[in-house]
Amino acid sequence: MELQPRPLSQRRLPDLEIALKSILGFWLLYLALITLRALVLDFPDFWAMLARRGAVVLVGAALTFLVYLALRPLAAASLNRKAVIAGLLCLPASVAFSAFNYYIFYIYAPLDAAEMDAAMKDMTPLQMALQNIAESALSWYFIFAAWASLYVAMSYAKELRAADRRAAAFAREAQEAQLRALRYQINPHFLFNTLNSLSSLILSQRIEKAERMIMNLSNFFRTTLSADPTADIALEDEIKLQRLYLDIEQVRFPERLKVEVDVPPHLASVRVPVLILQPIVENAIKYGVARSRRGVTVRVSAYEEAGRLHLKVKDDGEEPPPLNCDGCGTGVGLKNVCERLIARYGVQAGCFHGPDPEGGFTVHVIMPVNRD
Repeated sequence: MELQPRPLSQRRLPDLEIALKSILGFWLLYLALITLRALVLDFPDFWAMLARRGAVVLVGAALTFLVYLALRPLAAASLNRKAVIAGLLCLPASVAFSAFNYYIFYIYAPLDAAEMDAAMKDMTPLQMALQNIAESALSWYFIFAAWASLYVAMSYAKELRAADRRAAAFAREAQEAQLRALRYQINPHFLFNTLNSLSSLILSQRIEKAERMIMNLSNFFRTTLSADPTADIALEDEIKLQRLYLDIEQVRFPERLKVEVDVPPHLASVRVPVLILQPIVENAIKYGVARSRRGVTVRVSAYEEAGRLHLKVKDDGEEPPPLNCDGCGTGVGLKNVCERLIARYGVQAGCFHGPDPEGGFTVHVIMPVNRD
């Protein structure tokens, strides 16, 4: 069984990498700045003071890490709550750091540079210590608060990025589910119409043609059902599927149905959604060929323009009735195509249909050219 990563709030040390990197960077920057200041101002006892500054920085980093450990149970808390509690935790950290800073420079083997900083010599050592610690604690508080603000902001930004990735994953899953649902609408619709045609052939005793239709139907469904509903296929493969379907229909209309395909060779490898042309070609047969008493040509063409693939299915039969009229089709086929294109490409796709100026009916779909 594959183990799934635990949510951020359930991990033992959430945002540990962010905490360690920010603490290390924060205190190293402080050490570099305070050392540069000592060099520029030519402070006495430079190397001895540098060693003590290093010890102070280590203690500061340790106290900062303790603040992080105290914040870790709040991984799932709101930003405001994190900020308030982080501010409160910085108070004891700054006091502890100020006390250690006073000890290392004024109590533990005081250096000349430190002794010159001592003021108000008439105070007792305890009074001087308390006053020094209290005054410096305020300054150190803002140092710790600055790190806490940085850490909380970086942690929150990480959560937002993770939420964005989850939202994007959910959106992709929803889109794939929608594409599958739209794609699976095709087979029952097409099968219903084909079985009606097959029934007519059997009733009229055209057994040989019925057997041919059954074989073509079997090949068609074997091919289409094995394809991923969300996958793209080469345009030439999509055309082959439509030719297979049209072979089925030519059994019904051997004299009336003529087929023309005009797809330039350089567009043969362009990727298109599987069976995107199926409902369109089916409508051309249903409304253009089946209702006509003369020969009707169904023409499938493709061309590229401005980085877009244009696919057209035109028939020169009778103009189909308006969608959703009484006794007419429901318009499921064309609606399915348009919805699939929008779900797949958004505003980069288009779907247009209507009477052709030269007679008949044309459906024109546009999508981005994708050769990957």
